[in-house]
Amino acid sequence: MAGRIKDEDIQLVRERTRIDEVVEQYVTLKNAGGGSRKGLCPFHDEKSPSFNVRPSVGSYHCFGCGAGGDVFKFVMEIEGLSFVETVERLAAKSGITLRYEDGGTPGPRRDPNQRPRLLAAHREAGEFYAATLQSSPDAQVGRQFVKDRGFDQAAAEKFGMGFAPRGGEQLVAHLKSKGFTDDELVVGGLASRGNRGLYDRFRGRLLWPIREMTGEVIGFGARRMFDDDRVEAKYLNTSETPIYKKSQVLYGLDLARRSISSSGQAVIVEGYTDVMACHEAGVTTAVATCGTAFGEDHARVMRRLMLDDQAFHGEVIFTFDGDEAGQRAAIKTFNGDQQFVAQTYVAVEPRGMDPCDLRLADGDAAVRELVASRIPLYRFVLENMLSKYDLDRGDQRVDAVREAVTLASAIRDRSKVDELLREIAGRVGTDVDQVRSEHRRRMAIAAKATPGQQPVKPGQAEASAPPPPSPAVNFGLPQFADEREALKAIVQHPHLAAKYADDLDDNDFTHPISKVLWKHIEAMPWPTGPDSNWLPQLADSVHDEDARRILSIAAVEPLHARGNTAAVVMSDIIRLQILTLGRRVAEVKSKLQRTNPIDEAETYNRMFGELIALEQQLRDLRDRSLAGDVPS
Repeated sequence: MAGRIKDEDIQLVRERTRIDEVVEQYVTLKNAGGGSRKGLCPFHDEKSPSFNVRPSVGSYHCFGCGAGGDVFKFVMEIEGLSFVETVERLAAKSGITLRYEDGGTPGPRRDPNQRPRLLAAHREAGEFYAATLQSSPDAQVGRQFVKDRGFDQAAAEKFGMGFAPRGGEQLVAHLKSKGFTDDELVVGGLASRGNRGLYDRFRGRLLWPIREMTGEVIGFGARRMFDDDRVEAKYLNTSETPIYKKSQVLYGLDLARRSISSSGQAVIVEGYTDVMACHEAGVTTAVATCGTAFGEDHARVMRRLMLDDQAFHGEVIFTFDGDEAGQRAAIKTFNGDQQFVAQTYVAVEPRGMDPCDLRLADGDAAVRELVASRIPLYRFVLENMLSKYDLDRGDQRVDAVREAVTLASAIRDRSKVDELLREIAGRVGTDVDQVRSEHRRRMAIAAKATPGQQPVKPGQAEASAPPPPSPAVNFGLPQFADEREALKAIVQHPHLAAKYADDLDDNDFTHPISKVLWKHIEAMPWPTGPDSNWLPQLADSVHDEDARRILSIAAVEPLHARGNTAAVVMSDIIRLQILTLGRRVAEVKSKLQRTNPIDEAETYNRMFGELIALEQQLRDLRDRSLAGDVPS
């Protein structure tokens, strides 16, 4: 049993791990100004980026779903790991040797889904299969297939290709010698149970490892090589397991994600060799689904990588065969096209060749030209739709227009709707005004068909009334803007705010949430320089859920003011003090107005002197704020 990791080692791992580099293994981040980076949240589906990461303080927060924390929390949430497993994984990547309390040592751990063990088993299996492909006489048929498909040994190694021995026992024996159990091999989809015990599920097949974006092997795709293979399916993929969900996995994404992110383009092909052919030809944005149709979960993954939002940038290019099945696939894709805001295209090879066959026949340039010849998906679907009508007949032209204008409602970029209507008119051979009129009629019908809200029955509102909002909700109101900015300045740059700590107290904060946070901040030792451990330690001390959520936001939201950071921090804190002094001045003035200067002369004079002193302090603070006088 492993002991507890020493606190100083945990702090060292946090200091050496950049949170943005970890997050970018799953999400594309763009600079958002003020030292913050922004992307689409990996924890919920969204169309506009609200997921913020602030590397300087090592925190993230999503303004959409409220998820937030440090780099450890991010990895724990997205990978389903325990805290200790997370620290061990990040330590290994940073080359840090961890020390454990009571002489403990790291050892095999299991979370409820056995994830770390299953990943380790797949990593071992991938290495075993790859070695078998390269050296085993049994794998000659696999090596010949790779060669016949136009790939060399370097390409096979790049994609981690392997071969499963025909006997079906070698992999099981190898993995059991590494300490993996029968249950782990079966649950992970690597082995099946037979009359004589376990056997390799992929025996006698050529293999492609299926990896997560991080490069971890989570499954395999296996091609039939021998006629006497008991499983007749040409391709056999890993079944659903605790670590493998085919609806969320795209083959080749581990190699393509950076190119997809930087270029804003993704090419969706249909097979493993097609992905390889595209990458070898220079189309490094190619990925493929694994034995299933491209669906909503795949779309969410792609959108996060492309930072796909309402700006209509980027493009998703599907490659389909030119036959009837390919046309059906294109139409099905179009029907689900609302999953993307990026422009969606289709690239069809006229002879029906897939990218791998095309590369074999005409070379790398032909694959690049296929992708470059893409056309908008809606245009491809339009051609398919109009082919059903005899456009030489007037009644058929009317019917064709009526069906074709339904496509316009699916176009996300409204500026392109009229372009589509013109295309319909040109293809059908009718007046564009007639097409526009039919489109307006169709839109009117759709609007009437949209059900409105039903009237609320007496008593219904009371019965279904939402619970009262938490105290954190109104912290976003304008009157708390200066408190929010000061709080952000303090938690993002505590070493700079430390110069003003003695001048602040809980009277400077009026909202209950900021009061709670300030009490926790006061209890913390102020750092003398940038300290990546200060904020996580502060967060650990806060147990109120509303306060934790506000702290998470304050840690990543950019400061509104720009310029020299030290001057901005000073200005935000001074502005908070100015508000406090302003409230105090107003209180004293109010009391003076209620005090008789003759009957209560001593009290009146004391308060008058206090008012003069307060107003002088207020003027000094305002002058200092305007001057931007930052103490050294």
